[in-house]
Amino acid sequence: MSEVVRLYRYKSLLSARRAVSAEELMASLEVSRATLKRDIAKLRDQLHVPITFNRDLGGYQMEAGHTDSELPGLWFSQEEILALVTIQQLLEQLQPGLLGAKLRPLKDRLTQLMDKNGLASQDMARRIRIVHAGKRKVAARSFEAVAAATMARKRLRIWHFNRQNGITTEREVSPQRLVHYRDNFYLDAWCHLRDDVRSFSIDAISRLEVLDTAAKEVSAKSIDQAVGTGYGIFNGAPQAWAKLKFTPERARWVAGETWHPMQESSFEADGSYLLSFPYSDDRELVGDIMRFGADVQVLAPPALRTKVQRGFLAAAAKYV
Repeated sequence: MSEVVRLYRYKSLLSARRAVSAEELMASLEVSRATLKRDIAKLRDQLHVPITFNRDLGGYQMEAGHTDSELPGLWFSQEEILALVTIQQLLEQLQPGLLGAKLRPLKDRLTQLMDKNGLASQDMARRIRIVHAGKRKVAARSFEAVAAATMARKRLRIWHFNRQNGITTEREVSPQRLVHYRDNFYLDAWCHLRDDVRSFSIDAISRLEVLDTAAKEVSAKSIDQAVGTGYGIFNGAPQAWAKLKFTPERARWVAGETWHPMQESSFEADGSYLLSFPYSDDRELVGDIMRFGADVQVLAPPALRTKVQRGFLAAAAKYV
């Protein structure tokens, strides 16, 4: 039994408005007397649970008026739990020789925080599994250089590989912000070659140099207008609205998903799910649509419908 579960059990056993003997607690929780004493001390001193020992009744009980109290610090939201475990796993995955010394104090503080709140770090890592899908490897030194230039407001000279055309181009960019999207890091930057805001996959940067030149500053509003209103990671102002129809069976999953901040949705009488949202570049969108196979239909616009149709026909031709 993990420490977190055990501490909750104390609360349950002691909330019955009666005194519970040490022997009964040890038997119910399958702990030794030494562990019992440590647990009671932690509940009292760290988590501020009002547990007292009633000598007349010969057992432990919650103070009057506090029998329904929650355990402070043990109630974490799913976002907080995910953040703690993600940070912990990221720290474990970093190359020891590069950032280990710098991040050791942070790792120790995180461990102390989790232990203090009844979330022993080793137990958390064992009980919560984070699955990475499509995560690409980024050289730690490259990421550190990009992050440092972004925070220090320095320009970068990068050699970036374009997966679409297979060409590597040299560019000078002014980094604006780092973006973590679908398990990968991207750099939103002002591209001095294109004289516009662009997003660069950091794992596709084969070489880079931090320059002494100050970075060009771009307002957050301008960045969002350039890259925040399209679909997925691709930038550009929306050019069209995609309208998709999902089968009633697939709607049970898709209805709970957010595809775009500006999306609109509704259900048909037969349970089908209609989803509409703006997009600028359809490369990522086509792939997301096709992964649903026959459970999705593109209703509009005609150009997107045709591209998805051709994609399905080409795929089907490979199985003839």
